[in-house]
Amino acid sequence: MRKNILMGVLLAILLFTGVTGVYSANKKKGQDDLYRQVELFSDTMAIINNEYAEDTKPKDLIYGALKGMLASLDPHSQFMDPETYSELKVDTEGKFGGLGIEITIKDGLLTVITPIEDTPAWKAGIKANDHIVKINDELTREMTLIDAVKRMRGKPGEVVNLTILRDSEKKLMDFKITRDIIKIKDIKQARILEDGIGYIRLAEFREHTLRELNNVLSSLSKQKMSSLIIDLRNNPGGLLDVAVKVAGRFIPADKMVAYTKGRKEGQNFEFFASDKNAILDLPMVILINEGSASGSEIVAGVLQDYKRAIIIGNKSFGKGSVQTVIPLGDGSALRLTTSHYFTPSGKIIHGKGIIPDIVMEAKENNGGKLDQAKTAKSEDIFKEIEAADKKNKPPEDTFDYKNDLQIMRAVDTLKAIELYKQAEKI
Repeated sequence: MRKNILMGVLLAILLFTGVTGVYSANKKKGQDDLYRQVELFSDTMAIINNEYAEDTKPKDLIYGALKGMLASLDPHSQFMDPETYSELKVDTEGKFGGLGIEITIKDGLLTVITPIEDTPAWKAGIKANDHIVKINDELTREMTLIDAVKRMRGKPGEVVNLTILRDSEKKLMDFKITRDIIKIKDIKQARILEDGIGYIRLAEFREHTLRELNNVLSSLSKQKMSSLIIDLRNNPGGLLDVAVKVAGRFIPADKMVAYTKGRKEGQNFEFFASDKNAILDLPMVILINEGSASGSEIVAGVLQDYKRAIIIGNKSFGKGSVQTVIPLGDGSALRLTTSHYFTPSGKIIHGKGIIPDIVMEAKENNGGKLDQAKTAKSEDIFKEIEAADKKNKPPEDTFDYKNDLQIMRAVDTLKAIELYKQAEKI
């Protein structure tokens, strides 16, 4: 018996030693391969330096190689030279000269996530999922996100020419958009619609969003709000921690909001609700569309997972990757995708989006009639008239929720929930 145990232990040691040996051999093989590739890179640098027709600067060659290296990973990973890195920091200021669009690269094309409401791009008619194929007559093929941002930002009052490919209309469209100072307002609308149904249009998650949300929730509560619609359509996201806190206003404390998963243990994080005074008994509907991305997808996803809200609209954009900015010694930086977001139930957001509980298009309510006979020319004329009307009227006058089918579906859903609650009491 003792001999059998000894043989078992010896076999286990031999197996462990074998596995360790294989692991060490694989690790050494990986390092040897890396050294060979670095040697190839070094040889190429030397050949260019000696043989190229013109003088080259080592820094330019290294920067060019790093840009190509990061671009080969995914559309969101980038090498940023010091100037580009400084440009990125402007994003956090919330005020800049530009067009007012959130962009990404999707299927190899520079793509609009959403136009920000009340900005030049929004007023010009840019839509979510439009593909930007030219900026000032320059093709955007192989253009990085940062390069595209640099070309569209600049002095207010200057015109930027965009050529857009709109899939739904199968045609190229030219836009002349004048830069303006972009001031982002987190909450666009907050009011009681009817029958105690509150409505909040949340445009982006920024530094003061939670404070503004708490203020409008308090105001709506004083107006006897009995249910709530939160409109996240065309909300491109923003600050992750703020999105987590917003979601935490409506689920119990210590419940998971989202988690990230990467290759390394240090890239895996879990985010939990922490509000001890969360609103838990208010019936809710969340509106999303193809312009809802990142933070807004996290909010919709967690409230859907816990059945805390009914999600209505169109499938969201599907931007759920985490980019970590790593500064380098010379003032440059890496923007590296390190992990992906998941909802509490384990659904990946990136590339998949959030599927609403009730999927429906956002066509205007036209009394059940669709104008099929409009020509492209007359449609353009009507759009110009509508755009002029919106520009000349204050926001309160242009918000006619009864002509928004998705909002009306949300209203009807919340009324049905209230009727069901009343029937239970009988």
